[in-house]
Amino acid sequence: MSTFEQQQKHIQSWHEPALRTLSGLLKKRKENLARQNRDEKNAAVTRDEFMQALSEQHRMPIFHAGQIISSLYQAKRIRYLGSTFIQLNEGDKA
Repeated sequence: MSTFEQQQKHIQSWHEPALRTLSGLLKKRKENLARQNRDEKNAAVTRDEFMQALSEQHRMPIFHAGQIISSLYQAKRIRYLGSTFIQLNEGDKA
């Protein structure tokens, strides 16, 4: 196994923990939207906010968190709204 494949496998091993972190952030957003009588489907977090949460909750460098987010996007587990906001892809509940 090449070094690149090992790195890729290591990053992918963080997909589920990262999706759980994102779900927790989105849960808070949905609660806020529900309180305002707005559509909960619009819940989203910023990429920076998600990176910061990964860094703090899992004690990883911001750069590593960014790589995990990019990998989640490439695997179609998350989607971007514009270039800033992130949501889980439909049917992908961690």
